[in-house]
Amino acid sequence: MRIAVNTRFLLPRRLEGIGWYTHEVLQRMVRAHPEDEFIFLFDRPYDRCFLYGPNVVPVVVGPPARHPVLWYLWFEGGVPQVLQRYRPAVFFSPDGYVSLRSRIPTLLTLHDLIPLQMPSGLPWAARHYYRHFLPRYVRRATHIAAVSEHVKRVAMELVQAPAERISVVYNGCREHFAPLSQADRQAVREAYADGHPYFLYVGAMHPRKNIPRLVRAFDRFKTATGAPVRLVLAGRLAWKSEPVRQALQEARHRSDIRQLNYVPEDALVRLVGAALAVVNVSLNEGFGLPIVEAFACDTPVLCSNQTALAEVAGDAAVQVDPYSEEAIAEGMTRLYSDEFLRTMLVERGRIRRQRFSWDVAAQQLYALIQATAAE
Repeated sequence: MRIAVNTRFLLPRRLEGIGWYTHEVLQRMVRAHPEDEFIFLFDRPYDRCFLYGPNVVPVVVGPPARHPVLWYLWFEGGVPQVLQRYRPAVFFSPDGYVSLRSRIPTLLTLHDLIPLQMPSGLPWAARHYYRHFLPRYVRRATHIAAVSEHVKRVAMELVQAPAERISVVYNGCREHFAPLSQADRQAVREAYADGHPYFLYVGAMHPRKNIPRLVRAFDRFKTATGAPVRLVLAGRLAWKSEPVRQALQEARHRSDIRQLNYVPEDALVRLVGAALAVVNVSLNEGFGLPIVEAFACDTPVLCSNQTALAEVAGDAAVQVDPYSEEAIAEGMTRLYSDEFLRTMLVERGRIRRQRFSWDVAAQQLYALIQATAAE
């Protein structure tokens, strides 16, 4: 079978969420199915490290698609031409976009519909692009792989996608996320938190991530407890980040907050493994990979009780109302003061993390590719 794949997020030394997703599932799929030919569609010169086997044919399709106008030109101009030339049995797009002009059977991975739910958090051009095209992409796809039951439910409610065309395929966790020794944990704390325990947030910092409330909740926690705990923010400042900057400037305990910007993968693994707890109180998520990474590192979790975060975390996290600074601060206090609670959450996380496997995800996605090609 010939399978065409949108691989525009496979960027050397710059893999982020969707890039990691693409990398993890495709490397397994290519190696497990040498009988198939995979046509990888890049939007710029590629790194050969992403050609996972001799059965991969790389094709560079212009223009580089990093702006709404260029998204349109890539998906509705270059991609249909390449699909017409290679005539694959199926087109797999792991980043939520499809080609409306192509008639090739298409499997779409849907990570979320947040651009439709919370459009004010996007730049003007992107906001209008998503409003126009995202519902059309969902309706055009032959089949959809949603990364959570939450995303499936939203797709059904928001764009009336039929339930029978949506399968839930959970994300996995990268293998190098693993528990640290006590000595390594202390070394990381010395490097990033003056030797003290710390709460860790991982991810970009833009409005829906709820960072201003997290900062103010940390202030409440510090004022109430006086605990020698730091807050470490590991993520780049994204668009509309002024409320984050303002919250940091106004924080009473600003000296106890560390802002690290983008963190390389090897350092991130150690940061997660040494944290007192990973904190994610985002207002809307399609999955919540930092939670699974925390489970893999035997690190407790504090998270939102809404959207996919609650689904992924289950009973293995302290879940709080993300709109309540008081609730977030209370969750921090519970995790700091209750060692038994932390131990219990780690044990539950060890059980829950077994649900999230890239090996399983790759197998499920390949089965959906086969089914999509047959439709």
